Amino acid sequence: MKITLRDYQEKAFLDLRKSFASHHRAPFLVAPTGAGKTIIFCAIAEAAAKRGKNIWILVHRQELLRQTDEHLWKIGVHHGCIASGRSMGVEKIQVASVQTLVRRLGKILVPPDIIIVDEGHHSAAASWVKILTRFPKAFLIGCSATPCRRDGKGLGVQSGGFYDDMVTTPSELELMAMGHLSKARVYDVDGGQMDTSKLHIKYGDFVKAEIAERMDTPRVIGDEVSTWRRVCDGVPTIAFCTTVKHAKHVRQAYQDAGVSAESLDGTMSDGMRKSRISGLGSGRFKVLTSCEIVNEGTDIPTVTCAQLLRPTKSLGLHKQQIGRVLRPHPDKKYAVILDHVSNCRRLMCYPATQIKWTLDGDQMKKERILGDEADIAMRRCPKCRLVHNPPKPACPFCGYVFIGKEDILQVPGELIEIDQAVVDAEIAARKEEATLKRRALGQCKTMPELCAKMVEQGYTNKFKNESRARIIMNARAAKKARAA
Repeated sequence: MKITLRDYQEKAFLDLRKSFASHHRAPFLVAPTGAGKTIIFCAIAEAAAKRGKNIWILVHRQELLRQTDEHLWKIGVHHGCIASGRSMGVEKIQVASVQTLVRRLGKILVPPDIIIVDEGHHSAAASWVKILTRFPKAFLIGCSATPCRRDGKGLGVQSGGFYDDMVTTPSELELMAMGHLSKARVYDVDGGQMDTSKLHIKYGDFVKAEIAERMDTPRVIGDEVSTWRRVCDGVPTIAFCTTVKHAKHVRQAYQDAGVSAESLDGTMSDGMRKSRISGLGSGRFKVLTSCEIVNEGTDIPTVTCAQLLRPTKSLGLHKQQIGRVLRPHPDKKYAVILDHVSNCRRLMCYPATQIKWTLDGDQMKKERILGDEADIAMRRCPKCRLVHNPPKPACPFCGYVFIGKEDILQVPGELIEIDQAVVDAEIAARKEEATLKRRALGQCKTMPELCAKMVEQGYTNKFKNESRARIIMNARAAKKARAA
C-alpha cells in the first residue's frame, strides 16, 4: 500500500527536507494530535531507507511501538523492532523501545544515519540523552504535538537541547476548519477556577498525593459520573485520573451506576493494556479510566469525551489529554471535554486555542496567539443548558429564543459549555494584568520598594519576594553595566 499524504503532510515532509538542505541537522516537527505525524515520519523513513540509510524510530511506550509497527506494516514498509523479547535484525528501518535500546547500546554494530524521535519532548530525559549523544553524526528529527516539558527545559540547542530548527503543520483550529479534527464543546466549572492555591508543586506540576486526596472522594466521583450522564451519556470516554487507585475508584463508580467501564494502568501486562484500549475502541465498554497511560499516542478515533479529573500545571500534559478525543469519526458530531478541574482556564488553553510554540523552554511563559476581541459575557440556554455569547438572539444549538436578562447563567458548581470568545478575552485580560504588574515593579527604585509592591500585588512569601527583588536589581545593574 502506497503512502498517501494530505497536502499539509506533504508540505511538512518537504519542509523537513528543506531544513536539512539549509544545513540544519536536527529539525523538530510540531504537529497537533490527530494531524498524522506518524504517517509523516513513516514516509520520511521509507524514503530514506530507499536511499540506503539506516533509520531508527524511537518510542517510549509499548502502545507507541505497537502503533508504529502496525502502521508501517499496513503501508507495506519492511522494518524491524528493537524491544524486549525481540532481537535487532538487518532491516534499514528499526522501531526501537527506548528502554530496551539504552540497555543494548554496547551491542549496536551498525549506527543509525537518521534518528526519528516520537514524542520528542522527552528528548531531554536521561535515557534519551544517552542514546542521542552516543550517535552525534546521525541526523535527528523530533516529533511532538507539544514541544514543552514540565521541568521547563528547552528542546532547542540554544537551551541545551538537541534541535536546531522547527517545522510546523496547521494548528488544531485550522485542522478543525479543514475537517481533519473534530470541533469540541468544552464544559468548565461555572463561577471560576478550581482552587489550587494550597497545593504544592514538584517537578513542575501539582503533587499527586495532594490532588488525589482532593479528587478521590465519593462525593466528587459521584458528581463526575452524574455530569457524564447529563451531558454525554453513552459516548466512548476516557477519564484522566490522578493515581491508579483513583482510576479504579472512578471505574467502580461508573460500574455501580450501570455503565460499562474498565481501568488501565502501567502495572498491567502488555496484553491486558492492549485489550483494554481495543475494548474502548470496539465499544465493548463505554468508559476507560486511566492514570498516565493514554496521555500520549493512543489513537482511538471513536472516543468522543475526555473527562479531566487531574488538575495540572503542565501545558503539554493538558494538550495531550484533550487531543485524545479530537480525531474525527463518522459517528462523532463533536468532541466533548468535561473539565472538572479547571485545567482549560488555569492554562488558558482550550482545544481551539492556538499556541505560539518555541524550543526555548518555559512554554507557560510564552504568549498565546489570540483571536478577535469579542463580548465576553456568557448566557446559558434554559432549555438545553449550553452556554454561548449573548449577541446571538437564539441558542445556536436548540433554537430557544432569548427574552431578557433572566437567562444570564447563575448556577454555581455545575459544568457548563465555554465559548472560545471567553477564552480569548480572559487571556487578553490576564496579559494586561501581568503587564500592569511588571510596569509597577519597574517604577520601584529600591529593594524595600520592590518587596512592598510585591506584597501589594498579592505575593505574601517574604523570602520569595526578597529573592525576586534581588534578581530584578541584579538584572538592572547588569544592564546598566552593559550600556556603559
